Amino acid sequence: MHLKAKNIMPVPLAPYPTPPAPYTPPAAAAANGAQSQLVCSGCRNLLLYPVGATSVCCAVCNAVTAVPPPGTEMAQLVCGGCHTLLMYIRGATSVQCSCCHTVNLALEANQVAHVNCGNCRMLLMYQYGARSVKCAVCNFVTSVGVSTEFYSTRIINVN
Repeated sequence: MHLKAKNIMPVPLAPYPTPPAPYTPPAAAAANGAQSQLVCSGCRNLLLYPVGATSVCCAVCNAVTAVPPPGTEMAQLVCGGCHTLLMYIRGATSVQCSCCHTVNLALEANQVAHVNCGNCRMLLMYQYGARSVKCAVCNFVTSVGVSTEFYSTRIINVN
């Protein structure tokens, strides 16, 4: 029995960006040919660019993405609408996805807490310090007391 090989093309996967590297002054980095990376504002592909550049043109979609100023701390979250990895400047309170336009809350880990719904027991996330939280499943409003157990986590999306 003779089997015929099929031409199977691999599906390209966009790699997730790595956390930012420690800041290197542009003059020293440029002399070493160092590169940095960011996510294309058009197609969400990872772009590499020489340190010191102010903008990058994507070879795939031709979108021009501005490079954040040197020393800017970046953070990441996954869009609650389409599950695309989003990069944003650390400290932002919300991030709008350029793919599905969902506005995602970008709270720091110490700003979020958990409580179980008082009706259906669903685990709920809420902004730390809130007095109550409404369950999206059964619409029950659960009062949040000071004794609520606190977890370090991040809200991805609130509808």
